[in-house]
Amino acid sequence: MNVTILAGSNKQSSTSTKLCRYIAKRLEERGCAVTLFDLHSRPVPLFSPDNRNPADVNLAALKESMLRADAIVLSTPDYHGSVSGALKNAIDHLGFDHFDGKVVLSVCSTGGAVGISPLQQLQVIVRAVHGINCPEWISIGGENRQFDAEGDPVSAHVKERTIRAIDYFLKMTRSLRNV
Repeated sequence: MNVTILAGSNKQSSTSTKLCRYIAKRLEERGCAVTLFDLHSRPVPLFSPDNRNPADVNLAALKESMLRADAIVLSTPDYHGSVSGALKNAIDHLGFDHFDGKVVLSVCSTGGAVGISPLQQLQVIVRAVHGINCPEWISIGGENRQFDAEGDPVSAHVKERTIRAIDYFLKMTRSLRNV
């Protein structure tokens, strides 16, 4: 199973990206081929409807990875109760052919207790591009955003919650896509 993880922060030490790396490790342990596309290290140009396919190596790689994906993880920091501009911009470059019929797991890291608003907004965006929202999601906040030297969450609760969401995400994807 091919999974693309789109890490939607443009911050170098982003906790949402750290969580994506942890998710990638857990998915690989379950036999998935994972592409982690980090928008901080691989930014894409600003979307414009006047030029829907600009020549950009990062954008071309993102589109190709999303087309290959059997399932998708979208991750965002909580910026003023919404998704990051970097993630929204990347998604604006994509379309039905990248999401149609694919299960999407939404992930958020917030300075507050829980990033519900960005997760709800991701659910709306995923429906608009014909993706299938995983009913599980992952949100870490406050002191639960700590990671050890190996990149694992310090909180046992975060680890357990992440594993539970990943397992359901994979079960749902296998069921819907026969992979």
